[in-house]
Amino acid sequence: MDARTTTALLYLDGVTVSFDGFRALNNLSFTIEPGEMRAIIGPNGAGKTTMMDVVTGKTRPDTGEVYFDGSYDLSRLDETEIALLGIGRKFQKPTVFDMHTVEDNIGLALKGDRRARKTLFWRETEEEASRINRILDIIRLSPVRHRVAGSLAHGQKQWLEIGMLLAQEPKLLLVDEPVAGMTDAETRQTAELLKEINRDRTVVVVEHDMTFVRELGVKVTCLHEGSVLAEGTIDQVSENERVVEVYLGR
Repeated sequence: MDARTTTALLYLDGVTVSFDGFRALNNLSFTIEPGEMRAIIGPNGAGKTTMMDVVTGKTRPDTGEVYFDGSYDLSRLDETEIALLGIGRKFQKPTVFDMHTVEDNIGLALKGDRRARKTLFWRETEEEASRINRILDIIRLSPVRHRVAGSLAHGQKQWLEIGMLLAQEPKLLLVDEPVAGMTDAETRQTAELLKEINRDRTVVVVEHDMTFVRELGVKVTCLHEGSVLAEGTIDQVSENERVVEVYLGR
């Protein structure tokens, strides 16, 4: 298959990754279309984290194809090169600059000439200020923009890190368990936040909270033992006998 002919933004075909004889990914194949939001579910050890490691260049596949945006072979690129292509990843535990304000965290993450931001006399341009304001609105943190990030609640820190990813203007966001440890209200707000982001960007969400996945209302891919076990709507996947057996019925 000539990857340049695919319409998919992310294309994985026959991807296998082994660690000391254990197959973390086993002939994994699926595609993500531009503008799509996809939820990835599955039991611990299903291969979800390894899949994201492969897409972001942290792990090299033993076999298979991994293409981004039609023609970029991710298996041949390092993590920095892949990030510059427009793939952003949010890990489960938020990592923000605790001693800086919310606003400054976004400013530090802005795509552009980072050397300029290291100078003592750097001041943001009107365009950058506008981008910061827009991101703060999206992540629901405009009212606390002047607070230091270390004082934020857990859910707010998660939103701030998502905002820092947005500041880098990625084409694809990989978001790992964004609602872990959140209240019900924060979980609902996170679903709305990701839906808003999905208007302009492609999003892949790895999550265990099935109520949250249902609220997203998107196509679901269930992984098991490094392969796709089932795909479809949340209802279709939830009613799949094998999914119930290996995941939902535990």
